[in-house]
Amino acid sequence: MSSVPNLTLNNGVVIPQFGFGVFQVGPGETVESVRQAFDAGYRHIDTAQAYGNEAEVGRAIADSGLPRDEVFVTTKLANDRQGRDSAASALGESLEKLGLDFVDLYLVHWPRPQADVYVETWEGMEGCAKDGTARAIGVSNFQVPHLERLAAETGTVPAVNQIELHPLLNQEALRAYHSDHGIVTEAWAPIAKGGELLSDAGLVEIGRAHGKSPAQVVLRWHVQLGNVVFPKSVTPSRIRENIDVFDFTLSDEEMAAVSALDSGTRLGPDPDRFG
Repeated sequence: MSSVPNLTLNNGVVIPQFGFGVFQVGPGETVESVRQAFDAGYRHIDTAQAYGNEAEVGRAIADSGLPRDEVFVTTKLANDRQGRDSAASALGESLEKLGLDFVDLYLVHWPRPQADVYVETWEGMEGCAKDGTARAIGVSNFQVPHLERLAAETGTVPAVNQIELHPLLNQEALRAYHSDHGIVTEAWAPIAKGGELLSDAGLVEIGRAHGKSPAQVVLRWHVQLGNVVFPKSVTPSRIRENIDVFDFTLSDEEMAAVSALDSGTRLGPDPDRFG
């Protein structure tokens, strides 16, 4: 656990850079998967209202016996609960399911620009930060114009933006914007959903040089870029393997080689159209 670095968000809250994601982990598998993650040294759990497994995440946290201040918990506002007032009430429901008094990070899951409610939703999120039910607030899948509008109309800059980010979609321009505005970048689908990327000959070669798998090379690439990353797995050996990326360093040339795999390939929805 001590090998996982922390990052400091723009409001001073400290977040572990490496976490465990539970997207598409079914209710019957979530408790055991999170338990395995805790045993492997993870202390950052990323869930969402839309995932349908907050109660199981909460049960795993309770069963772990870990002090509350040693576990960083993120959840995300469901699209159908967006709005100034409903953002807070939805978080209340999440807290009940999680069995917690607060979450460490609360995110707007998608901007849904066609609905044009993300600014008033963000105002509701600000209320959650003020009343302490969320230690930090942020967004997910927001593009630069969405971020600029939030800053212009509310004055509160998101602590993080969680986006699809992997070597096939390295989001260089959006990451640069985050860096310039004090927003931490979080990566979802960090290993491109474990698809053909992991059979890339260059990644295999880099991994062989370090005694690591291609997935570990990609996760290490994220860490060295400064991204918060939380791979998902229900396989205990893979859960342990994923976090075992703090005993080697990629060279500048190796980092550049991974970044060069960028093809603009998006595996998930387009944030300008989804929802």
